[in-house]
Amino acid sequence: MIELISPNKKQYRANLHCHSTLSDGKKTPQELKEMYKSHGYDVLAITDHERPAQHQDMSDKDFIMLTGYECYIRQDPHGKYNAFEKEIHLNLFAKDPMNVKMICFNEDYCSYLKRDNAISQLERVGSERPREYSVSYVNEYIRTAKDNGYIVAYNHPFWSMESEADILDYEGFFSMEMCNYSSWVQNHLEYNAALYDKMLKMGKRVFCHGSDDNHNKYPTDSILSDSFGAFTMIIPDEFTYSGVIDAMERGNMYASTGPLFHRVCVDGDTVHIECSDVSHAFLYVGSRSPKHIYAEKGTSLNSFDFEINENVRYLRVSIQDSEGRFADTRGFFPDEFR
Repeated sequence: MIELISPNKKQYRANLHCHSTLSDGKKTPQELKEMYKSHGYDVLAITDHERPAQHQDMSDKDFIMLTGYECYIRQDPHGKYNAFEKEIHLNLFAKDPMNVKMICFNEDYCSYLKRDNAISQLERVGSERPREYSVSYVNEYIRTAKDNGYIVAYNHPFWSMESEADILDYEGFFSMEMCNYSSWVQNHLEYNAALYDKMLKMGKRVFCHGSDDNHNKYPTDSILSDSFGAFTMIIPDEFTYSGVIDAMERGNMYASTGPLFHRVCVDGDTVHIECSDVSHAFLYVGSRSPKHIYAEKGTSLNSFDFEINENVRYLRVSIQDSEGRFADTRGFFPDEFR
């Protein structure tokens, strides 16, 4: 039997995309840490726009702050925003918590660093030529980030309006936002399961995660709040900074907006799932007809099986509860479960 999500390993709740007053968020880093810890989270990455910063003084034995930032590349040569043009946003997570290197510095993108007179405090690495919105430049940017100690995630595909062909040609990001909650609140389209499955069908070993991308323009009890909506459950071997980053890099995590997986395992031709109460579930295997199971009206599912055969290209489980909230595992390939 192969355990893909083991009931014997503790899961830790994380928000991997968040903005503070260091860029365009409305809460300070300390306020964000206290807010998330009080809501049962264990990990927080404050990823301010083009503003690398480490917040290790706020980590404690029960809560880990990840170091990182969000970068972006636009079509305008000076990085000007245009709501009708596509662009790309990436989150960079530092393997070393003290790593705050600025990748491919470009002054046009760094208004928050200039506002706080912080540019001179950062080590700058990589080409500083004008950023170019192209597949080749994006791939170069990702390589440079990885070469300098970051793992790279792809943010909010729908909001970015990029062509699917370009997205499928990008190389080197370890995970994609399955749900970006801030964008979901705005458009109810930022659930990127179809795009993710196309990546898996191409054989791309990319993981998926959920995040808030919160700026907190509204109170957390407002229907327009962008906090506490999408999260990642991380399953590290040990609850340390390096343990969490290692689990993310190896795909020991899943995306959720509510439901939780307790166990996913494969025993021969049977996939067994245990989870919180849900109304239906799907097993995606790379075909046009995923397997599915629905609870009868007035009942719920929390333990069930799917049968598979030797033709499956990968496995990915998606569950949804009666409130319409979903959770998704990453794709697992045959060499991982056979």
